[in-house]
Amino acid sequence: MSINAWKKPAAFLAALSLMAGAAQADDAGKAEYMNSCAACHGEGGLGDGPLAELMTVPMPNLTTLAQENDGVFPMLDVIHIIDGRTGVRGHGYPMPVWGSRFKGEVVEMMGDYGAEMAVRGRVLSIAYYLESIQQ
Repeated sequence: MSINAWKKPAAFLAALSLMAGAAQADDAGKAEYMNSCAACHGEGGLGDGPLAELMTVPMPNLTTLAQENDGVFPMLDVIHIIDGRTGVRGHGYPMPVWGSRFKGEVVEMMGDYGAEMAVRGRVLSIAYYLESIQQ
């Protein structure tokens, strides 16, 4: 069998592997969102979670972030907002600083560097999930 005959199946398997990885990433992001965000932002990201009515500011509709940004999902802004450890926040801002919370959960087990990588992975998985639910 020639090398060219192996290229197509190998390319197909590589593409299949990438699709499976993307599906797993979406599942991880959705699970993380449901555990960390849905109570306020709602299961569908519409800002209608069970705790939304208790907040001092309205919960944003997370399914229209791209629409409100000229059709482009603002990935870096979303990552920074979820992480919350950068930028200036006013007193009483209701959004948790997830970067600190996530890091605190694993820093003893993983050390600073490992914990930071875990935080970035969790935040990125939520951001990818939010990107996937845009209208």
